[in-house]
Amino acid sequence: MGPLQGVRIVEFAGLGPGPFAAMLFSDMGADVIRIDRKGGRSPHKSEIIYRGRRAVALDMKNPEALEAALKLVEKADGLIEGFRPGVMERLGVGPAICLARNPRLVYGRMTGWGQFGPMANAAGHDINYLALSGALHAIGEKDRAPVPPLNLVGDFGGGALYLAFGMACAMLEARSSGKGQVVDAAMTDGAISLMSLFYGLRTVGMWNDARGENFLDGGAHFYGTYETKDGKWVAVGSIEPQFYKELLGKVGIDDPAFGAQMDRSAWPALKAKLAAVFKTKTRDEWDTVFAGSDACYAPVLSMAEAPKHPHNVARKAFVEVEGVTQPAPAPRYSRTEAQIQGPPAAADNDAGLSAWGFSENEIAALRDSGAI
Repeated sequence: MGPLQGVRIVEFAGLGPGPFAAMLFSDMGADVIRIDRKGGRSPHKSEIIYRGRRAVALDMKNPEALEAALKLVEKADGLIEGFRPGVMERLGVGPAICLARNPRLVYGRMTGWGQFGPMANAAGHDINYLALSGALHAIGEKDRAPVPPLNLVGDFGGGALYLAFGMACAMLEARSSGKGQVVDAAMTDGAISLMSLFYGLRTVGMWNDARGENFLDGGAHFYGTYETKDGKWVAVGSIEPQFYKELLGKVGIDDPAFGAQMDRSAWPALKAKLAAVFKTKTRDEWDTVFAGSDACYAPVLSMAEAPKHPHNVARKAFVEVEGVTQPAPAPRYSRTEAQIQGPPAAADNDAGLSAWGFSENEIAALRDSGAI
């Protein structure tokens, strides 16, 4: 049913953002087949990012397995790999070979540092890529160490989402040109791109490099989190004057000092006053106070609480697959509904290869050769 129904993707098994990008394609209706290492570990049903695709296990050191992988590539619209530069070439499935077999293939490569540059071959993780982008330095409290925002911004935002978007763009172009290409998705590039707004604000003097002193990083009293009477937290983001007025009205503040909303020098004192007010009620009590308002308010929910919130329940933002609660596919479509194609699956060579056009004799020959 999804908008990518009919699109075929070959995924070379990896970790984190690579599988997440493949999950996104699958959720949107693409037929994704994952190539695992022969003898490798199968994903558990709780490993959500591996959901919704078939898998085969190939011994890529075996010439017959290599040929089988290339036959899958011949049938694909796109390929996903997340290894260091040069690894796929050494396996015999680099871009030159794959594009020679399938000239319309979109070859998606995702790394932390990119395919070239002084750091291209260095090891790294999300926190390192964020560090190089300027994003990590900007996140955290005043006079405290930078705080990594989980591994959302580098791995999944700057990496997987940019890879999926880049491949979708290239596959769309290939339909008219008949020519594939390589997509070089670097997590550093993606994280830098995500910082576009802030680099622009900095240019015109509306953002500075001091953490916790800007209007979107917790420095402002009207944009941040506050502890409640029961030790829980709420979030407010009342930037615009009309929303700020609503916030003050809901919490019962008529102190004239709050009239200087954009006076940075006043922010610490105003934040302290607002913090004291939020401590007078529980989080549930504040939910009642702010219900239906335009104060830009929300309770800060834990991962245990989020699936139960009425808004998330109404939108079916979480679903359950084989007893595992997990995020539903996003975004939503009015006609071509996205859906989870199945739970994380172990390699099933017969089912996976036959679905992609291999005959029983070809599968038997691969088994006899030890390729599968």
